[in-house]
Amino acid sequence: MRTWTSWIMVVPFALWAAVRLSGFEPDWPWVPAVAYTPYAVCAAVLGLAVACVLRRWAAGTVALVSVLALVPAVLPRALADGNPDAKGPVLRVLAANLMVGKADTAELVALVERLEPDVLALQEFTPDAMRRLEEAGLRRTLRYAVTRPLTGVGGSAVYARHPLKDGGFIKLGAFGQARAWLTHPDGDRVEVVSVHPCAPKRTGRQPCWRGGLEALPRGGGEAPRVLAGDFNATLDHLPVRDLLASGYRDAADVTGRGFVATWPQFGSWLHSPGVTIDHVLADSRMAVRDFQVLTLHGTDHRPVFAELRLP
Repeated sequence: MRTWTSWIMVVPFALWAAVRLSGFEPDWPWVPAVAYTPYAVCAAVLGLAVACVLRRWAAGTVALVSVLALVPAVLPRALADGNPDAKGPVLRVLAANLMVGKADTAELVALVERLEPDVLALQEFTPDAMRRLEEAGLRRTLRYAVTRPLTGVGGSAVYARHPLKDGGFIKLGAFGQARAWLTHPDGDRVEVVSVHPCAPKRTGRQPCWRGGLEALPRGGGEAPRVLAGDFNATLDHLPVRDLLASGYRDAADVTGRGFVATWPQFGSWLHSPGVTIDHVLADSRMAVRDFQVLTLHGTDHRPVFAELRLP
């Protein structure tokens, strides 16, 4: 019985570690499940402890290998990184999922007034939400906008303090992602994308989810880019890891706040533990000076804010 208990505690997380580190990402249900890798690491440590207490050394060895494999993949998110020697102007970025336009308008406008972002990226941006935000004075602070309001979950927008040029619209399934080029007063140009691929909540949605992430511009180009919003993915998902490898850094990870959950907000959806699926990915040549996870009533996502310095 002790042997069976040890292996039951160990084998699932050994398989988890093998798949997570393999470079292969199976379809549903792995894509939603891998978001919970930080919890899997804790469970793997518990399995190691149980195997040691029960003196089942073979199971304990497998558990130890699993822990040693997974910990380096997740622990750096709690450790602050250094920054490149960026000497350009500061760019402050705020991103929020409005939950089909239901987020509290006054509270969001108050966040904009308090944080003074240069860029605001909005997802699930509906025509009614656009009307309410602009009537509440959003355009007095953020005069320029590239907006794609849509009924349902597919609307997207980028508001800014500085001039914007429409960069197109990524549309896959019901989900849309607005792209805009910002021209800073000192002449620097930065592309900003309001990120929102399909949610991989059920079988059959993975091609749309993966396509939405793969359609995002890669990093490392001549002009720097910022990807901000609801990625419906964590740093454990392969498409996000590919984005980072192309020339981005995750602002939460850089500042040691990579374990702060952004969804669900105000209680759990079907008792789901919190996961970090809202991000600000900054060009790797940018310095990340600050990162915050905020509160906004009326939506199931927590807004994220990053202060960056351009190259």
